[in-house]
Amino acid sequence: MDGTVPVTVIDGDSETTIEVERGRNLREVLLEHDLPVYGTVSKHANCGGRGLCSTCTVEVEPAPDPTHWHDRAAVRFGYPRLSCCIEVDRPLTVGLLDKHVWGQVFPRQLSNDED
Repeated sequence: MDGTVPVTVIDGDSETTIEVERGRNLREVLLEHDLPVYGTVSKHANCGGRGLCSTCTVEVEPAPDPTHWHDRAAVRFGYPRLSCCIEVDRPLTVGLLDKHVWGQVFPRQLSNDED
């Protein structure tokens, strides 16, 4: 299984195709190409690709067979897949997702009554 395969990455309206060596970890490849796997907070606070924090999710076609408990659950319930648990072994199309911070608090706006 030597050689490279094309991985097409869709980020909103942007589409980029990169050549990836077979056997590489998808998360690592995306980060090396400055493609946003994480959201604003999780890019600083994540598990480092150990499949624990579930913040490196992507949509991927064709979906590879799951190798991790979280990926098996994702397949079963239709959730995005963890990029850290995907080994690139064939051409893929990867959709990057908008990441939001659950429970994010925005500064409170004062109304005219509270001035």
